[in-house]
Amino acid sequence: MLLRAAWRRAAVAVTAAPGPKPAAPTRGLRLRVGDHAPQSAVPADTAAAPEAGPVLRPLYMDVQATTPLDPRVLDAMLPYLINYYGNPHSRTHAYGWESEAAMERARQQVASLIGADPREIIFTSGATESNNIAIKGVARFYRSRKKHLITTQTEHKCVLDSCRSLEAEGFQVTYLPVQKSGIIDLKELEAAIQPDTSLVSVMTVNNEIGVKQPIAEIGRICSSRKVYFHTDAAQAVGKIPLDVNDMKIDLMSISGHKIYGPKGVGAIYIRRRPRVRVEALQSGGGQERGMRSGTVPTPLVVGLGAACEVAQQEMEYDHKRISKLSERLIQNIMKSLPDVVMNGDPKHHYPGCINLSFAYVEGESLLMALKDVALSSGSACTSASLEPSYVLRAIGTDEDLAHSSIRFGIGRFTTEEEVDYTVEKCIQHVKRLREMSPLWEMVQDGIDLKSIKWTQH
Repeated sequence: MLLRAAWRRAAVAVTAAPGPKPAAPTRGLRLRVGDHAPQSAVPADTAAAPEAGPVLRPLYMDVQATTPLDPRVLDAMLPYLINYYGNPHSRTHAYGWESEAAMERARQQVASLIGADPREIIFTSGATESNNIAIKGVARFYRSRKKHLITTQTEHKCVLDSCRSLEAEGFQVTYLPVQKSGIIDLKELEAAIQPDTSLVSVMTVNNEIGVKQPIAEIGRICSSRKVYFHTDAAQAVGKIPLDVNDMKIDLMSISGHKIYGPKGVGAIYIRRRPRVRVEALQSGGGQERGMRSGTVPTPLVVGLGAACEVAQQEMEYDHKRISKLSERLIQNIMKSLPDVVMNGDPKHHYPGCINLSFAYVEGESLLMALKDVALSSGSACTSASLEPSYVLRAIGTDEDLAHSSIRFGIGRFTTEEEVDYTVEKCIQHVKRLREMSPLWEMVQDGIDLKSIKWTQH
């Protein structure tokens, strides 16, 4: 909150400043890092400048929140924003036929990425809607026979809130704990399944700590117990290989803007054989096989399809490159700073999501110090709260370490120079903030902070 308030004040100051308006924003820092002379996000002396230059923007290291649109995706979308604007559900003229053909091609591209049949792909507005359809839709359809669901304590907020909503309707929900690594215990999952369990929902890659769950093993357990298995794969699709048949996944949620596609579009995979039934959440014209009424936005689904096709082509290369940059960031930070903890399992982990806790440093203070790098202290969906991350609490992280965590996101367009610059600034500011911390001073003097009995005044 402090960070957002600071940026708002800076924006107001720039808007209110007299003189000529600045030129359109550019990726200033990205351009200057290559010259080894990164500029501050805010000019040091704006009054002395003869005229306003381009507004410099922070480096972007928050790809778990959203990804930039891949130019190849934009190229695919543009014709359907300008020339081919027909309603894909209009069956009486060429405008509708063109848009419908583009929509079905996009459906094929999404299906190909996850090994599904195109008829099993339903377009939605994003992963939040897909998660709601999967959880509420399955639970309500089978409610006459089954009223129990299972999920984990580290799921995305929309999954947890959907489950709480069902509890208010009389359903029973088991929230499985996770181990210190962030991974669930498969024996606990098996023990939690009841005769009236309709659905198990487990995220593929966690959006805060990057931990990968054993999805194939979970799928086999659910299949053997005749329970439907849903996974929120928003952070995994297009980044790691996924096959819904091999992994025995019955429902999968997909988001466009997490895979370098447009915002406002996503998809849900719903298995046809054996058929999974869901109760539709909204009424309307019966589009998308009656499961998601509403006009399908052709330009957005074309963008989602193109993003999936590009991801399928680039996945292996992207993963190798991101792994290399991730290793570079972690090693360079940890060899220069003591008392840095990586949250989550380091082996079963997607390398593009790195969550580090810097002991004896307040995370909000570090974020404000790193004003020329766009980072996050956790999920963008819960970042308005000053409470420590519920994901970090679930893996047993101490509250002080949870408050000192920063999430670094590395993606397709992240450069080595950006990683090095982020590391350099992170080390610099952590050292500075620790020098100001009385707790750090006490630790350096050999005092065990856990042995101190703190009192309130």
